[in-house]
Amino acid sequence: MARSSSQDTMELLAPAGGWEQLEYAIHFGADAVYLASTRYGMRRRADNFDEDELPKVVEYAHAHGVDVHVTVNTMMTDEDIDDLHRYFAMLDEAGVDAVIIGDMGALAVAREVAPNLAIHLSTQASCMNAEAATLWHELGAKRIVCAREMSVDDIAAMRSAVPDELEIEAFVHGAIC
Repeated sequence: MARSSSQDTMELLAPAGGWEQLEYAIHFGADAVYLASTRYGMRRRADNFDEDELPKVVEYAHAHGVDVHVTVNTMMTDEDIDDLHRYFAMLDEAGVDAVIIGDMGALAVAREVAPNLAIHLSTQASCMNAEAATLWHELGAKRIVCAREMSVDDIAAMRSAVPDELEIEAFVHGAIC
């Protein structure tokens, strides 16, 4: 769930590990869904989506007023970074709203190749302090997904110490997606 103090809004973000989960998330009121393709996502046990399905996923979600965030949260090798240029361009062309990244190299490629994609920092990056959150924001992150170990008080302290336009997202049900 994300909250932006500058807009005072809250978003219900739900996982969509496959078509069935996507349809349920939308049916039960998600404002946005996060999902992975068969590459670069850490949720290996989910069904995930083939790259050629992503435009259909985005079209379906957007038709229901729901944003799509795609996880690109694995740690990247040089070979991965080389392919990310193609991958981010494909996500941008498909109309994906945001990417959830955990690697600084991936962030650099996303900024270069797909300026329409919002960049969200994955919880995998374990951002637990305002200094780190502000630095990620300066590098291009629109949203920080807090480390799962943070308490509500820790998150409130971070919120008060980072730029207003930096969105904060927190898992509200523990460490499981």
